[in-house]
Amino acid sequence: MSGGVPRRSSRVRQIVRGPRPESVPALVGRACALVGLLDVAAGVFPRFRHSRMHTFAEVLPGSFGPFAAALSLSAGVLLLLLAHGLKRAKRRAWRAAVVLLPAGAVAQFVYRHSIVGALISVALLVPLLVHRDQFAALPDPRSRWRALANFVLMGAGSLGLGLVIVSVHPNRMIGDPSLADRITHVLYGLFGFEGPVDYQGNTSWTVAFSLGALGWITAVTTIYLAFRPEHPAAQLTEEDETRLRALLDKHGRRDSLGHFALRRDKAVVFSPSGKAAVTYRVVSGVMLASGDPIGDVEAWPGAIERFMDEAKAHSWTPAVMGCSETGGEVWTRETGLDALELGDEAVVDVADFSLAGRAMRNVRQMVKRIERAGYETRVRRVADLGEAELERIRLAAEDWRGTDTERGFSMALGRVGDAADADCLIATAHKTDEAPGEYGDLKAILHFVPWGPDGASLDLMRRDRSADPGMNELLIVAALQAAPKFGITRVSLNFAMFRSALARGEKIGAGPVLRAWRGLLVFLSRWFQIESLYKFNAKFQPRWEPRFVVYRASGDLPRIGFAAMQAEGFVNLALPLPRFLRRRSKAARVCAHTVAERDVRAA
Repeated sequence: MSGGVPRRSSRVRQIVRGPRPESVPALVGRACALVGLLDVAAGVFPRFRHSRMHTFAEVLPGSFGPFAAALSLSAGVLLLLLAHGLKRAKRRAWRAAVVLLPAGAVAQFVYRHSIVGALISVALLVPLLVHRDQFAALPDPRSRWRALANFVLMGAGSLGLGLVIVSVHPNRMIGDPSLADRITHVLYGLFGFEGPVDYQGNTSWTVAFSLGALGWITAVTTIYLAFRPEHPAAQLTEEDETRLRALLDKHGRRDSLGHFALRRDKAVVFSPSGKAAVTYRVVSGVMLASGDPIGDVEAWPGAIERFMDEAKAHSWTPAVMGCSETGGEVWTRETGLDALELGDEAVVDVADFSLAGRAMRNVRQMVKRIERAGYETRVRRVADLGEAELERIRLAAEDWRGTDTERGFSMALGRVGDAADADCLIATAHKTDEAPGEYGDLKAILHFVPWGPDGASLDLMRRDRSADPGMNELLIVAALQAAPKFGITRVSLNFAMFRSALARGEKIGAGPVLRAWRGLLVFLSRWFQIESLYKFNAKFQPRWEPRFVVYRASGDLPRIGFAAMQAEGFVNLALPLPRFLRRRSKAARVCAHTVAERDVRAA
């Protein structure tokens, strides 16, 4: 194999290593979380303060009296909020903890005259100061939406914890207030006012100060997040895109996912020589790359090293989704990361494709049936379409998406008909023998991106829900039959996750473990189209190319999986635009498109 990377005969396998020792930031973060939980318990539960745990609780910040209970609760919640940042070695979390722990120690001595309690805070402060050089991670990408999310989550948490505070003093509660009265008391207390619930002795003051502390923490953290400087997620600049396109022109035929590196919601790091690059997006603290590095394979190690340096600087979890076997070998060799087979990519060699034969009977019959129903297909380069037709295709693709958010990350470009993507292919299905609809006679769309000079990679499939079934099969066949006209010799179709497990699990002789694993995948296919994509791809008799996920440790896999689901659009934590606004936005675009097309015809 060219490019200086020897190809091993065996596939990339997960490297088995011993357990990794926990770092100082991880240990300090766990200690902060534990102390925070105990502080909250000491401030909330009176029985905890007066039980046999009294001696242990006495050394924690704040345990008795209204002020002490509120202070204990505040310190506990703040330490819990800081724990995750400390585990990730964030510099700002370190600064906050360095300020908070001495304040707690002073409060110990002033309010309770507890030297031991002050020493406990100092004991946790010592490793923070001694290992301060290990807490140097830069901030994550963030926006003002984080403040709103904090307000909603902290508000809900404060309401729940406030109900506990109000309800843990049944022997001192006057009367039997209803749940509505208790919720009202909590809401009033969060804003510093007295509610309808009353207690005997100093308990009213203890509850009031504790609720006020929760409201204060919610307000202060929200205000801080709202007014701190933004660090928006990095995106491709015009210069970055130009450099990536130059690399793809020279080395684009190596990886079918290469063109997807041009998504403009990705960031990029280049090798020192500029001959290779890795594109990525940061999602929930995971630095998620996709596919192989772009460019000369001999320069890949330099780009990978820059990627890992960036992950270390921000304390992000590095991961790669969907790299090839060669890419997985280079990643694991250069970084010591592990690789695990994720699934297979379906690749059809155009010269070998034919509708003849028994294996293609179902596809052949479906295509002929649809053609008899009056559908026709057109396969063209984006450069060959007029702007009015491109705009109609864009609108139809968005309207037929079926979900509120655009799905795809590792194998999706995220746009259709951009002027910079003139080499992309668009296959469309039309039905001219019926009245034109909202998008004329357009019924289905397939979009392919370049895979070097002689290949194409499927980007998206969209169809009108009222069209006959089989539109995707019709257009894939049309694209494969038209491919020689465009100099295309190979076409990459969809990616099939866990394809080998599904294929082996349905064969005679499969063991109980493999059958159980296949059964789980079939069950999950109800939501994630695992089995349906595999069976759809298999119709076209492709060759299967394995794809891998590269990760640091097995414990990171759940987090990487969740981040990948967010990036691919299966999980959306952002607040969606109200549906009535989306309808209005779409209607405005359709109106604008109609006016533009009318003006073009008039001209």
